[in-house]
Amino acid sequence: MTTIDEIKANLDIVDIVSETVQLRKTGKNYTGFCPFHSNTRTPAFVIFPDTGTWRCFGECNDGGDIFSFVMKKEGWDFPEALRNLAERAGVQLRAPTPQEQEEAEENKRLRTMLEEAVTFFRHQLINTPQGKPALHYLTEKRMLTAETIEAFGLGYAPDSWDALNSHFKDKGYTETEMLDAGLVSERDSGGVYDRFR
Repeated sequence: MTTIDEIKANLDIVDIVSETVQLRKTGKNYTGFCPFHSNTRTPAFVIFPDTGTWRCFGECNDGGDIFSFVMKKEGWDFPEALRNLAERAGVQLRAPTPQEQEEAEENKRLRTMLEEAVTFFRHQLINTPQGKPALHYLTEKRMLTAETIEAFGLGYAPDSWDALNSHFKDKGYTETEMLDAGLVSERDSGGVYDRFR
């Protein structure tokens, strides 16, 4: 069990959130007014105790876990939230092992790759001739606004076996990293091809 998992196991998200939000039990979940914007007409803020997560279905359309809640509420960065929640949970923080540090760096690089993939696909949708029919479909047929397309990170994967692969190779990523990120698949004959096309 990781330190983060231990903190989550020792702290109840409902208890933490209810310190600043008046919650009402609704079935197995809890609802209230979102503390991150001024809407007081509709209780669109929901706590899901089973998963230890929260979501605002209103104006801010944000969500996350106990860490993201206190970070947003208190204006803390992750290390500060980790220290404070660990103290509340009675969990002793320790320095990460070299292996944990290496894994954290790998995960950070993978997250960066996934964010770059979203940017790549979004660019293909908005700024290329190949993406125009898909953009037309989303805006005219599905009636999605530019804001919705942006909020959900919608994009377009070009009809190519190696567009994303080439893009990432140009940025210095390896095939192994692309495979680990789930962005490419291995060919039986060797090499890789774009998973999304």
